Amino acid sequence: MEYFSYLLPLLQFKVLWAIGLGTLGGIVIGALPGLTATMGVALLIPMTFGMAPIMGLNMLIGIYIGGIYGGCISAILLRTPGTPASAATVLDGYPMARKGEAGKALGMATIASAIGTLFASIVLATLAPQLATVALKFGAPEYFALSLFGLTIIASLSGDLLKGAIAGCLGVLISCVGADPISGVLRYTFGVSGFASGFSFTPALIGLFALSEVFTQLENLGRSDVATGKVSGRWPTGKDMRDSANALVRGSIIGTIIGIIPGTGSGTASWIAYNEARRSSKTPHLFGTGHAPGVAATESANNAVCAGALIPMLALGIPGDVVTAVLMGGLMIQGLAPGPMLFQTRPDVIVGIFGGTFVATIFMFIFGMALIPLASKILLVPRRILTMSIVVFCFIGSFAINLNPVDLYTMVGFGILGWGMQKFGFSQAALCIALILGPLAEANLRRGLLQTGDDLLAFVSGPITLLFLALSLLSLALPFIQARRARRAATA
Repeated sequence: MEYFSYLLPLLQFKVLWAIGLGTLGGIVIGALPGLTATMGVALLIPMTFGMAPIMGLNMLIGIYIGGIYGGCISAILLRTPGTPASAATVLDGYPMARKGEAGKALGMATIASAIGTLFASIVLATLAPQLATVALKFGAPEYFALSLFGLTIIASLSGDLLKGAIAGCLGVLISCVGADPISGVLRYTFGVSGFASGFSFTPALIGLFALSEVFTQLENLGRSDVATGKVSGRWPTGKDMRDSANALVRGSIIGTIIGIIPGTGSGTASWIAYNEARRSSKTPHLFGTGHAPGVAATESANNAVCAGALIPMLALGIPGDVVTAVLMGGLMIQGLAPGPMLFQTRPDVIVGIFGGTFVATIFMFIFGMALIPLASKILLVPRRILTMSIVVFCFIGSFAINLNPVDLYTMVGFGILGWGMQKFGFSQAALCIALILGPLAEANLRRGLLQTGDDLLAFVSGPITLLFLALSLLSLALPFIQARRARRAATA
C-alpha cells in the first residue's frame, strides 16, 4: 500500500497539467524538422528547478515521449523526419499519405507509439533493476557485433542487393569524415574546419529525405498542383490491425531491449524493427509501398526506447541514450543522484516516474489522435506552396541546431545525393543506417582490439558477441536463401 501512496501526487491537477503540457509541447517540437526531443528537454530543464521532483521530472519525460512520437507527423505527411527516430517511418508512412491514407497512417503511428511505450513502461516498472544489469555486460566487442548486425540489415532493405551494398558502403565511407575516434587525426575534411567533427547527422537526414523530395517534386510541379485529392479518417481498419499485430509485438520488444542497451537509441531500434517486420512478413514485397505494418513496426520500436532507456539511467546511473543523458541533469537539479541507491533513498520519486510514463503515454495518445484531422490538412495545401514551405523548414531546421553555416552545405549536399539515389534506384534507408552505425562499429572495433592486444579470437569470444555475429551471418544469408526458394517455387 505504501507504493500506491507514492502515486497520489500524479492525481494533482498541477502535476497532470505539467505532464500534459510537456507532452503536447514535445509533439510540436518533434513534428518540426530540426527540433529534437533532446533540444526540448534541454531547454526546459531550468524551468523545473522550482518544481517538486515528481512534477518537474515527469514534465521532462512527457517532452521526451511526445518528441519521439511527434517526428512521425512530418515524416508521414512531408517525407521529412521530424527526428532521426522517425526516419524509418518515411518508408511506408509517406507512400500511405500519397495514396490518400494520411489519417490512417498517423492513426497507426499513434496507436503503435502508445502500445510500444506502454509495453516498455510495464517492463520499466517491473524489471528495471534486473534488466539493467544485462546492459553492463556490453563492452566494445558486443557493441561492434550489434552495429555489424544492424549494418547487415542493408541487404534486406533494398530490392537490389548490389545497389543496397553500394549505398551502405558509401554511408560508411561518409561516416569516416572528421576526427579519428581513437587518435583524433582529421580525415577527409579537405581543409574545411567545419567538418572536423564529421557531418552533422540531423541536417544530413533532412537533406537525404526532405530536400531530395523537394527536388523530385520540382520535377513534377507541372503535372498536378495538389499533393493528394483526399484525406482518410484517423482509425486503421480491423484488417490493418490484424496484419500489424506481429509487427507491434516485435517492435515493442526490440525497442525495449535496444533502449536498455546504453548508447544505441531510437533510430537503431526503428530500423531493426522495420527489417524484422519485413523479414517475417508473408508479404514482404508490400513494405515500402504504403504498408501499415511498416509504420507499426517503426513507431512501436522508437517509442518503446523512451521507457526502456530510463532503466539503465535510473538503476545504474548510465544514460540509455542522448535524451536520458540530458534527463540526468534534471535529476541532479532536484538534488537526486541516479543509480541503485535512488531506489532505496527516494522510492517515492522512482514510483512517481514509473507512473508518470503511463500518464504521459495516455496524454500522447489523446493529443496524437485529436490532432490527426488538423495535421492531415497539410496535404490539401497546393503543392507549390507546400514545396516552398518544406524548403524553408529544411534551411531553418538545419541551421537552428548548431547555428553553423556548414550544416546548410551538408543539408544541400545530402539533398542532391538523396535525389540522385532516388532517380537511380539506390536505397536511401541503407545509406541512413550506415551513417548511424558506421561510427559505432569503427570506434568499438578499434577500442576492443586495443583492449585485447589485437587478438581477434579474444575479441569475438564473448557469448553476446558470438550471438550477434551469428545473427549477422544469418541476415546476410537470408536474402539468398529466399531468392533460391523463390526460383524453386517458380520452377515448380
